[in-house]
Amino acid sequence: MHGGAKGSGAPGGECNGTYRHGLRTNVMMAFERAVRELIRISRRTIDTQIG
Repeated sequence: MHGGAKGSGAPGGECNGTYRHGLRTNVMMAFERAVRELIRISRRTIDTQIG
């Protein structure tokens, strides 16, 4: 039999391959999308004011 025993399974924290350091969390990715959208809106606004 495999698994189920105390201490079995993948290591925790940074030793685990799925460890998240904060740069790619769902919250951060949503923040990055919002910033990109603000940049797009700003560029459109500037383009309409200039040209």
